[in-house]
Amino acid sequence: MSERWSHASRLVQTGTGRDDKTGAISFPIHPSATYRHPGVGQSTGFDYTRSGNPTRQILEEALADLEGGARGLAFASGMAALTTLFLHFSSGDHLILSEDLYGGTYRVLDQIFARFGLQASFVDTTDCDKVAAAITGQTRALLVETPGNPLLGIADLEALGRLCRRHDLLFIVDNTFLTPLLQRPFDWGADIVVHSATKYLGGHSDLCAGALIARDPDLGEELYFLQNSTGSILPPQDCWLLMRSLKTLPVRMERHCVSADRLARWLNEQPQIRQVYYPGLPDHPGHELMKRQATAFGGMLSFRVDTPQRARRVLERLRLISFAESLGGVESLITMPAVQTHGDIPEEERLRLGIDETLLRLSVGLEAVEDLIADLERALAD
Repeated sequence: MSERWSHASRLVQTGTGRDDKTGAISFPIHPSATYRHPGVGQSTGFDYTRSGNPTRQILEEALADLEGGARGLAFASGMAALTTLFLHFSSGDHLILSEDLYGGTYRVLDQIFARFGLQASFVDTTDCDKVAAAITGQTRALLVETPGNPLLGIADLEALGRLCRRHDLLFIVDNTFLTPLLQRPFDWGADIVVHSATKYLGGHSDLCAGALIARDPDLGEELYFLQNSTGSILPPQDCWLLMRSLKTLPVRMERHCVSADRLARWLNEQPQIRQVYYPGLPDHPGHELMKRQATAFGGMLSFRVDTPQRARRVLERLRLISFAESLGGVESLITMPAVQTHGDIPEEERLRLGIDETLLRLSVGLEAVEDLIADLERALAD
């Protein structure tokens, strides 16, 4: 697709004009599990849908184009994408990861991959010196979530990219919270970008999907080998749903960001709130850094109320905002990370990080922001 067009235009055109036979504007769903060969030793380019599917191919090309990478791969979930990525490493290898990250990533490394000898250290990736101090002779990669989850810490992607190049480490960035429209990890030296596409890329809380995008074609081919060999692919129907969602991503992200900024500023003024974690606030420690490496501050925020009892009352009283896991949908969702998304992290570690039962994480949806404020005001009232 022409490089003269903006991301918004290219996303709207995802799949358009790619069905040469019918000219369908909406690229068709190809549910076939297998494909008939023209002859012995001949192929249409598709043999078995685990290895390749026309609908998934269009989606994966769109994902690669969106991030600016060489190869995109679509998976059945964000955790399926991460699991496949971790299979790229060998027993005895060491990974460094953000300590402020999704609890499921911690769980899969701590409770599954550790059994096979893959070592992991979780460090404060907002501090480059701490990352450097964690590097050993066995370290093979650095995986960063920025903004962090759920405390919204901001890592310096440019500095970490330089550090990875000096030590010959794969630099992996989870870009779920911001999407490629707001943050471009490959511009700062990333080798692989990860998405839970269930979130903003999907955007409607109606599908589960994940993605890996590789900057280098050879690395992309290695990841494709793992995807094909282990089989955690995204089914064609969900590929089509995700393609449809990508077409509206720019307008959705714009609304998410505007509403989140207004909500964060309102929350910051409420007497029941002890702290608001949102990088768009000028007093956030990562505010200036994020202004340099992203084009907006995103639709995610967390806040800490004065007591655990109030946190539970808020969750019970909300009517418009849903008490539910996940994020990035058109609907506003709120969760208590200590007992949901990060519940598998040991309590001592959670408390050290500040993930206790006064902390709530809010994914700001597309409802009228005045209604969201009214819902929170009622829920916070004594």
